[in-house]
Amino acid sequence: MKIHNFCAGPSILPNEVFSQASDAVKEINNSGLSLLEISHRSHDFVDIMDEARDLSIELLGLSRKDYTPLFLQGGASMQFLMTAYNFLKNEAAFLNTGTWSKKAIKEAKIFGKVDVLGSSEDENFNHIPKISIDKEYDYFHCTSNNTIFGTQIHNFPKSNVPVFCDMSSDIFSRVINFQDFDLIYAGAQKNLGPAGATLVVIRNELLERINDNVPSMLNYKVHSEKSSMFNTPPVFSVYVSLLNMRWIRNSGGISKLEEKNRKKAEILYSEIDINPLFKGHAKAEDRSIMNATFNLTDNNFKNTFESMLEKANIKALSGHRSVGGYRASMYNAMDIHSVKVLVEVMSELESKI
Repeated sequence: MKIHNFCAGPSILPNEVFSQASDAVKEINNSGLSLLEISHRSHDFVDIMDEARDLSIELLGLSRKDYTPLFLQGGASMQFLMTAYNFLKNEAAFLNTGTWSKKAIKEAKIFGKVDVLGSSEDENFNHIPKISIDKEYDYFHCTSNNTIFGTQIHNFPKSNVPVFCDMSSDIFSRVINFQDFDLIYAGAQKNLGPAGATLVVIRNELLERINDNVPSMLNYKVHSEKSSMFNTPPVFSVYVSLLNMRWIRNSGGISKLEEKNRKKAEILYSEIDINPLFKGHAKAEDRSIMNATFNLTDNNFKNTFESMLEKANIKALSGHRSVGGYRASMYNAMDIHSVKVLVEVMSELESKI
């Protein structure tokens, strides 16, 4: 029975990744040992970590000469404070586009002054504010994709200050000039792998500008010098992330996945726009290709619609409480067929008017 899983995270992964990961849990590299019981200092795992770091840079079109990739723990939530702890000296600029931006702003305020250059909170974060950066800051921070509200930055503001970006929910999903960013971070559990690991990609120059007295566990330079092995890393999550990045490369890379992702989004948004029973939450120009948020225009159809979703084996479509309604998360591993099944159900509901 095919399940169409639209969960916002942890998200679906390719079937071949599940198969390879399950084999490794039983035994890794004919060692007689499970991936879960080998030493993280063993050649088997050091090779896994090295390949994962190298492949992350390769997929982003960057160079190890200019950037250092790290696999850390604590999710994006840990990065909200690590970025500020390491680099906020006087004042940082932020773009407030949703729940995760607000959390990042809250953590940064512990370490220094924060200037919020734009916010869409007064309209329940249904769009991306258009801003300019016209003064000096320690850095500018933004969130590229907002899972809860279904918005995405399609044109990043130009800046002469270091640009930090939380790409947790859309990394590896579309082609961007990643060289425009000085620090990128992403929790693994959307397009990268299972929960437990966080990818950080940091421009090497920044590693020489870290604040004094940052504790070792929160210090990017310490983790860089130890090749992401300062403490025991999340072995399983890093390994599955590696498998998934191999799948991305073998699928044609980010550009090929972007074509597929845009097609999925186009199919769903077209139905939302033509079907009188549905309305989108995000403004059209800022819609996310990863997370489509929408509501019923007539809640009298709620029970009928949800019964139809269940019958079609469509799971995890409920929207976040901040928006209500529905949220279809269409990460890299989702097949177009699943989106078409959802659209068929939505169209069938219209026929019941």
